[in-house]
Amino acid sequence: FTVPLDVNLLEQVVSSVYQGSDPATINSAQRTLSQLQERISGEEAASALNWFRVDSILESTAISPNTKFYALQILEAAIKYRWKTLPAEQCNGIKSFIVNLVIQRSNTEEAYRGNKLFMSKLNVILVQIVKQEWPHNWPSFISDIVNAGKANETLCENNMLILKLLSEEVFDFSRDEMTSAKAKKLKESFNADFSLIFQLCEYIMANSVKQTLLVCTFQTLLKFLNWIPLGYIFETSLVKTLVYKFLPEPAFRNDVLACLTEIGSLDIGTIYESLTGEMG
Repeated sequence: FTVPLDVNLLEQVVSSVYQGSDPATINSAQRTLSQLQERISGEEAASALNWFRVDSILESTAISPNTKFYALQILEAAIKYRWKTLPAEQCNGIKSFIVNLVIQRSNTEEAYRGNKLFMSKLNVILVQIVKQEWPHNWPSFISDIVNAGKANETLCENNMLILKLLSEEVFDFSRDEMTSAKAKKLKESFNADFSLIFQLCEYIMANSVKQTLLVCTFQTLLKFLNWIPLGYIFETSLVKTLVYKFLPEPAFRNDVLACLTEIGSLDIGTIYESLTGEMG
């Protein structure tokens, strides 16, 4: 890592993978990129990331979208496998950079819809950072994301997607992705802060008329229903809001029905049986 990264050469290699026509050239380029990724996410990750300069690649207007996406893949692997070995200052720098980039890319409708694949990968990377840092080094994560969501509907829509991804990582995929102790801690943190998330869901359903935001909220809510305390479902106006306000609307019907079906399948004992009977 003593010689500066040749970005133009990197562009050529990435271009060969995505736009090349000769199979031998494509295979050679793929091997080069794989070897580079393995080295950067290896034991020298800290110095390698400083050398690769993901931030300068992502911020450059001269770099192609494919090369930027490759840079995100590099960063994702380093976060996933080498985060604990990176200096705290470097971790904080990466976290701040990704948070600011997510906000920048989801702050306006045009920027947000412009490159959905890039945005999706950014969200995945942010969730990987959250899994490493929350709650011990980032106790305000949930309040940060909830408060930011109330200021801008496009940003709010993306924040709901981030919460959906995080819920999937913690409650659906944690067995394969993290230790049982880590999964337990994240589940406890999610439960402890869920009142803030639920308030955001209520706020959106009460105030927003933006179809994509509401659909995203229902799809995110669906991921929460099988683990949140039952009081959020049966001791609030949630069920009535879903049934009477949104179920009659064709644009929302499928997602609302999915939520109601999930609620109807919950093991709730006798205390809430009358309410599920009314739903039927």
